[in-house]
Amino acid sequence: MMDDVATDSSTTRTTSTSGSSRSAGAAGSAEKPRRTRRTRMTGAERREQLLDIGRTLFAEKGFEGTSVEEIAAKAGVSKPVVYEHFGGKEGLYAVVVDREMRSLLDMVTGALTAGHPRELLEQAAFALLDYIETYTDGFRILVRDSPVAQSTGTFASLISDIATQVEDILGLEFKARGFDAKLAPLYAQALVGMVALTGQWWLDVRKPKKAEVAAHLVNLAWHGLDGLEPKPRLIGHRKN
Repeated sequence: MMDDVATDSSTTRTTSTSGSSRSAGAAGSAEKPRRTRRTRMTGAERREQLLDIGRTLFAEKGFEGTSVEEIAAKAGVSKPVVYEHFGGKEGLYAVVVDREMRSLLDMVTGALTAGHPRELLEQAAFALLDYIETYTDGFRILVRDSPVAQSTGTFASLISDIATQVEDILGLEFKARGFDAKLAPLYAQALVGMVALTGQWWLDVRKPKKAEVAAHLVNLAWHGLDGLEPKPRLIGHRKN
């Protein structure tokens, strides 16, 4: 009986020691740092990343002040990756500008829902100021001189595109008042230009508040249109 007890005790000690060793081994292996696997971006994800980085840099430094090297470094890629997606800095810039143009035009067009002309002016003014407030970087890019082809990305072309949206509305109002509807494009350019340049000034000062800026813009535009002469004449000496 004594031998059996001794054997059992020895077996217990051996088992306990073996279990402790296994536990220590398991703990040691658990303490080893695990390697984190980097998730590779898809082509579409990489393109969006480069566009976001380019947009920020172009807004901050302008086209000339931004380099492909800086864009690539911030994205954690090599320069050839930028060229692969956009063909160079010009291509990246053109896509950024095109997106901003479409966003602003969509906001202005979508805002023009009212029937009364004065409220339409308010909606147009608010749409531009909303864009400036929400997409500040985008507007900074749009108001810079563009090195890309003139068909895309100049501030003048932006104003022209928005004015085209306003032109039809003014044309109908002119006809209703007996004015020459052919002059609607001229007035559309003048109105949109006034709002856009005021917005460019407000971009930096941000005073007074947005609603007050819109109210003053509409005040000038509406009361000017309200007292519009069918055939305005010059009162100075110069006639041509």
